[in-house]
Amino acid sequence: MPDEPQTWHYGLVARWWAEFNRPRTDELRFYRSAIDRFGQPALDLCCGTGRLLLPLLEAGLDVDGCDLSPDMLALCRERTPSGLEPHLHQQAMHELDLTRSYRTIYICDSFGLGGSRQQDEEALRRCCRHLEPGGALVFSNGLPYDAASTWRLWLPDQRGQLPAPWPDKGDRRRAANGDEIELRTRLIDVDPLEQRLTMEMRAILWREGKLVLQEERLLIENLYFRNELLSMLAHAGFADVSVTGGYTDAPPKPTDTMLVFIAVKGAGDDSP
Repeated sequence: MPDEPQTWHYGLVARWWAEFNRPRTDELRFYRSAIDRFGQPALDLCCGTGRLLLPLLEAGLDVDGCDLSPDMLALCRERTPSGLEPHLHQQAMHELDLTRSYRTIYICDSFGLGGSRQQDEEALRRCCRHLEPGGALVFSNGLPYDAASTWRLWLPDQRGQLPAPWPDKGDRRRAANGDEIELRTRLIDVDPLEQRLTMEMRAILWREGKLVLQEERLLIENLYFRNELLSMLAHAGFADVSVTGGYTDAPPKPTDTMLVFIAVKGAGDDSP
C-alpha cells in the first residue's frame, strides 16, 4: 500500500466533478442540520470542488474546506461566487493538521478512499483532535453489500473474471465550453480479506468530436461494516456515537445500504 493515497480525483476527473457533480437536496439538508446542531465553525473534509461547501458558504455559514487534490481545490476556488473567500487547505485526511478547531467536521462519501486502514484510523484520530469538546464528526459510509454486482465478487469462485474489461462506452457529457468529457470505470480487484476494492477510471476529453486527451488513474476504497466503524471511532477518542439509516433521523435497518455516523467528542476532552 503506497503512503500517498491512491485516488483518481485529478485532471479531467476533477473537471468532471466541477462541471457535473451537484449537491443532492438530502445531503445538503442533512449536513446543514448537523452544523445547526453542533455549531460553527465547520470543516468540509474532502470538500472536492465545493459541491457542498459553496452552497453552505452562500448561506452564510462559517465552513472551511480541505482536500487532498490540488486540482479539485483550484476548481473550487474558480467556482466560488464573487464576494466569498473560502479557506481551503490541501491535506490528506490522515495528515490533517490545521490551526483552527471546529464544532462540526463532515465527510460526504469519501471516508475510506485512497489510503490504508491504518491511515483511516489516523484520520479519525485527527478529526477528534480538531474538534472542540462537544463537537461532532459526521460522515456517510456505503456498506460493502450496497451493490450486488460487487458483493458477489467476495466469493472466491467469482473473482476469476477480474480485472473487468473496459466498457465499450461510458458516461459522456458536454461541458459549459462545448468540450465533452467521458468517464469509463472498471473494477480491477476485490480483496475480501483486506475489505478493499481497486478500481480504474479512464477519463477522455473530446473536442469537436475528436479525442484530444485520455487519462487513466486508480482508486482504492476500504470497505467498512457498522460495528468496525463503531470500534474505530471509540478508539479514536469519541465519547458518543449514533448511527442513522442514510440521511434520515431513523435508526439503521438491515435493508439500508448507506449509514451516517455522528461521533461526538466528550465535553471534558480538550486534548489538542
